[in-house]
Amino acid sequence: MRLRRRQCIPSCSSHHRVDEDEVYWRQKKGDEESAWSHSSPHLKSQLSQCFTSAMVGPRAWIGGIFSRSSNKRFGSGKFFDFPLSPLQEQGLRRLQARLQVPFDETRLDHQEALRTLWKAAFPTVKLKGLISEQWKDMGWQGPNPSTDFRGCGFVSLENLLFFARIYPASFHRLLFKQGGKRATWEYPFAVAGINVSFMLIQMLDLYSAKPRCLPGINFVKLLGEDEEAFDVLYCIAFEMMDAQWLAMHASYMEFNEVLQVTRTQLERELSLEDIHRIQDLPAYNLLYQ
Repeated sequence: MRLRRRQCIPSCSSHHRVDEDEVYWRQKKGDEESAWSHSSPHLKSQLSQCFTSAMVGPRAWIGGIFSRSSNKRFGSGKFFDFPLSPLQEQGLRRLQARLQVPFDETRLDHQEALRTLWKAAFPTVKLKGLISEQWKDMGWQGPNPSTDFRGCGFVSLENLLFFARIYPASFHRLLFKQGGKRATWEYPFAVAGINVSFMLIQMLDLYSAKPRCLPGINFVKLLGEDEEAFDVLYCIAFEMMDAQWLAMHASYMEFNEVLQVTRTQLERELSLEDIHRIQDLPAYNLLYQ
């Protein structure tokens, strides 16, 4: 569908604006949203009952939200192919290996990763246990956060830990919703983070042998130069999502709209010709507001 040009609305970044695609998604609700909501009454019912239930679940269920958009190719709609350099091949295979690791609550290193995340989020608050009502304060669905990883695996916890360790000010600003005018019903931080991880995996076509979409191809080029490119991109995407949330004056039932708008904007940035490092993305500046 050809988008009509509409008036832009500002995002949270002084260097960023939400263009006609974002306004279109705000007003039109989007093709992906209408497609799965009409074809999946059970999911629609879940959405109306609980925002977090709509956000997480088995991979097949979450994948349904992005099934149409994951098959779309940015730009002309054609598939692209390009040879991988040895560094790009190694970086992509290492990242894909990470994507195959499920979260296992019986593994000591996975348990320790959860404790580390808690300490990073609430350094002065003692965690009572890996199953505790305290986890809800971080935005998990219930007292046992391990149940929320079934949709994306251990990599989503690694992403959150990287965010907390490398960009702690940004991490805490989003965790505690410190910026902008907020909705009465806010998105839960941790569960939103899992969805950002899954969105990136789908957008970059990382379940394929190698990406064939332009944003994915350009990302692999960046990954060949920086092994942490995926984790940094995650932090950027989380900040972009929050900026769009504020710009759209969204509430919890509109989270999937916001995520789709974020994906559209991020695809556009990854398709720019002058991006040679992940830090060259215009939205990278959002991490230092």
